Amino acid sequence: MESQPWTRKYCPSSLGDVIGQDLALKKVRQFVEGYKKSRKKALLVYGPVGCGKTSSIHALAKELQYEILEVNASDFRNEAGLNEKVGAASQQMSLFSSGKIILVDELDGIAGREDRGGVSALVKLIAKSSFPLIITANDPWHKKFNSVRKSCEMVEYSSLDYRQTEAILKKVCLGEKIKTDDPSIKTLALRSGGDLRGAITDLQMLATGGKLTKRDIDTLDGRNREESIVQAVKKVLKSTDEGIARGAFDNVSEDIKECLLWLDENLPREYTNPKDLARAYYMLSMADLFYGRIRRWQYWRYLVYVNAFSTIGVATAKEKRYSHEINYQRTGRLLKLYIANMKYRKRLSIAQKMAEKLHSSARKEVQKTVPYLKIIFKGNKRAAKQIAEELELSADEAAWLAR
Repeated sequence: MESQPWTRKYCPSSLGDVIGQDLALKKVRQFVEGYKKSRKKALLVYGPVGCGKTSSIHALAKELQYEILEVNASDFRNEAGLNEKVGAASQQMSLFSSGKIILVDELDGIAGREDRGGVSALVKLIAKSSFPLIITANDPWHKKFNSVRKSCEMVEYSSLDYRQTEAILKKVCLGEKIKTDDPSIKTLALRSGGDLRGAITDLQMLATGGKLTKRDIDTLDGRNREESIVQAVKKVLKSTDEGIARGAFDNVSEDIKECLLWLDENLPREYTNPKDLARAYYMLSMADLFYGRIRRWQYWRYLVYVNAFSTIGVATAKEKRYSHEINYQRTGRLLKLYIANMKYRKRLSIAQKMAEKLHSSARKEVQKTVPYLKIIFKGNKRAAKQIAEELELSADEAAWLAR
């Protein structure tokens, strides 16, 4: 067997060789060819691991006979590092090709505090580059990438279906003269979880003896990759298949409440039929109802119902799949909920202090007394000062009443 990685040997040489990304590839090509007229000077392509983001950009460059300058986002520690890696190349025309693409791979590689200059350096590169700049990412929705997203057009790459992965694996097996059978290739494709690059790497590792059996594949661990929340939401909103929707949130890092908020934010964007939207929101409300019962009673078996209503229920609420493409957005309600909770905490704290003095309940004082206190604090500073001293209110609590 050759030592050359098969992922490189069988990488697409033209856009026609890239599978499963027809709509995305059309947008990428339009951006590169119409770069000079484009309002935004960079393209952010995102999608799950191994779906063809980087290889498709290289294929496009070959097809257009463009030079490609590739750098990894993790190299962007600061502006000095940026200039060292890219520098004048972002301004100078190539001598031996008809154009140039600057590819910044793996935006996710810009880490945390130690890379705090990386994002600003990248935004500066976007502003001054004379050539189309394309950035790849698995999950571009972290708040640290806000400024990058604002500077870019965005194109989403889809997760590959196992049948698409299976077709490529068969092609590789044929090219490498590997003895195998259809069930074995199908099993390997299913285990890849849509990661074509990973599937080809696994095939090269397992088929060192010139053959591939199901027993060989059983030595692999399944690829339970962490999915982005956007991919998970898309599985629910774009699918009508119960099997696909059921496990949509199994591999995301967000907690279930945030998943519900993501659905709440994006449902009206996706479900344009009022009847579909009404059914979907009913299912989402049932999920939220059972989530509330979990919080109240700590009865975690209700999580089964939360998952069923929020995934299968929402997915099957529509009569048919919607074909329009939208950019799913992070919910703004988390911040609003936080602000509301902070306000309620102050109100409750004041009510509890009143309840102790009046031998009453905090709930009763929230409704009956706090509204009158607000009127007093706004209109009578002398009385407000006396009440604040009597109740031992904090400065924040007194200020809240005076607003």
